[in-house]
Amino acid sequence: MTDISPSAYIGDGVTLGSDVKIGPGAVLLGPCTVEDGVWIGPGAQIGAPPEMSSLPQNAAWNGDLQHAGVRIGANAVIREGAVVHQGSYRETTVGARSWVLTRAYLAHDVLLGEDSTVSAGVSVGGHCVIGERVNIGMNAVVHQRRVIAPGAMIGMGTPVTRDVPPFAKVFGTPPRLTGVNAVGLERAGHDAALSDVLLKHYEAGELFVGSDWLPENLGSLGSAVSWWRAQGELRPVALSLG
Repeated sequence: MTDISPSAYIGDGVTLGSDVKIGPGAVLLGPCTVEDGVWIGPGAQIGAPPEMSSLPQNAAWNGDLQHAGVRIGANAVIREGAVVHQGSYRETTVGARSWVLTRAYLAHDVLLGEDSTVSAGVSVGGHCVIGERVNIGMNAVVHQRRVIAPGAMIGMGTPVTRDVPPFAKVFGTPPRLTGVNAVGLERAGHDAALSDVLLKHYEAGELFVGSDWLPENLGSLGSAVSWWRAQGELRPVALSLG
């Protein structure tokens, strides 16, 4: 059953699925689609215009609907005080079953994959692409147009100024790839032995950019590597292994 607080504001152009819960003081501005089973906490702010000086800062609460919209996937959780802005050319998207925790910020045109976690206080700049099952630690900052591949784990407070390959563990200032997210890899249904395989490739400096070469021993991780390569020109984080 849908449960919307009387003090929440649901603007024109907002479409709500079934069994949606929206807390007191939350603001949703259109265009915006909230799919089934989403939980939106008190004070969350969804659908303000992109923070781009070249675009109009429209008053969507008065029916002035512009921009490319926001989509919150099924069974996602948006915690209290989180902010998600409109896309400028594509829907800013929170993937199904993902969590955006308190005070987190997703800027315009961000694509957040399914089953991912954006922890408290994280800021994600515009146009970023984040794969499925990514975990971004508290108060990390992701520079605009960066790519974080599926299964990656970002440490608390890390400034992500480069792109992060699949199932990498990245932390530090400047950010460094320090290992493989072995726990996340297993939870995603991959053979545990593939953790060592992937680590050996990373230790050899093989970040799977700049060629079509795909090692045969990657097994079920091949799809994550193919996703990573498909994101265009990549600037991977530096290695700090051993």
